[in-house]
Amino acid sequence: MTLELPYDESAQEPEDRSPWLRKIAWWVATVFVGGFAIAQGLTYGVTACLATLLFFALPDIARVIRLRKTTWVYAAVHAPWVPLVFVILTSLNPLFWAPLFTAALGWLTRTLLLKALRYGLPRLI
Repeated sequence: MTLELPYDESAQEPEDRSPWLRKIAWWVATVFVGGFAIAQGLTYGVTACLATLLFFALPDIARVIRLRKTTWVYAAVHAPWVPLVFVILTSLNPLFWAPLFTAALGWLTRTLLLKALRYGLPRLI
């Protein structure tokens, strides 16, 4: 025996009471991480700057090579938690290599920028 709840057609989705606050928070995070990525790139030299720029463009590179066919890889490239974990792991590694750290910061900056611009994250099918 199952219990079925009646469907209420008048039910609406809860509205976001502070969308401007969420947008400001995404922009603050983007500016902070972006500034930190630029500072670290300038501190550690040309290789770190190039790694930062390359990984900042990673979502565009994924789109150009038509990575949408493998949706889990495309979603991982655009998800903000993947570069965040990458930043944490590279900073805790005793064999610290600066270009790898700045590349992760550039990638995180790009995903935060996409979120701040309200592009959202890709949906998995």
